[in-house]
Amino acid sequence: MSPAPRTTPSPRRDEIVAVAGRLLDAQGPDGVSMRNIAAELGIKAPSLYKHVSDKAELELALIADGLAETAEVHAAAIDGSADPLADLARAYRGWALDHPHRYRLMTERPLPRAELPAGLEARAAAPVIAACGGDPDRARAAWAFAHGMVMLELADRFPPDADLDAAWAAGVDALRPPARRGRRTAGH
Repeated sequence: MSPAPRTTPSPRRDEIVAVAGRLLDAQGPDGVSMRNIAAELGIKAPSLYKHVSDKAELELALIADGLAETAEVHAAAIDGSADPLADLARAYRGWALDHPHRYRLMTERPLPRAELPAGLEARAAAPVIAACGGDPDRARAAWAFAHGMVMLELADRFPPDADLDAAWAAGVDALRPPARRGRRTAGH
């Protein structure tokens, strides 16, 4: 059972988290200050503490929202897909590159499992496991590959002439069950 949030959920709290998410996406971690959030909402910063106890709680809410969003994006990517692993990889990469600051917040530290809403981590993992034919070990390997590729791409660590689409396709192909290897689809 997950612990209760430190503050009571409210429409204002949801608004605060949404503003923090927009600031994070637009300005990076330095843009997510209580002062900036309050300015966006047209209120005084101390008023925020009626709805969010501290920045740690705000970051936890951003992580939880990110996990919920990626669970939806990834589930939609594999729904009815003829090549779920390739489609999942494309969706994973796309979301991470579109939300680099939130992606880093979600993945660069230990996951606060005990504080997440019940079932959220499993819901986020479900599309990856499904795309890997129900094999949790293959799913972990797929996630590790995708995460490593994304982090290197975000850090601009690949040479300028690197064909990242080809690298992704090779990685996806290597992670497919042996009977499906060699079935690359367009775009990967």
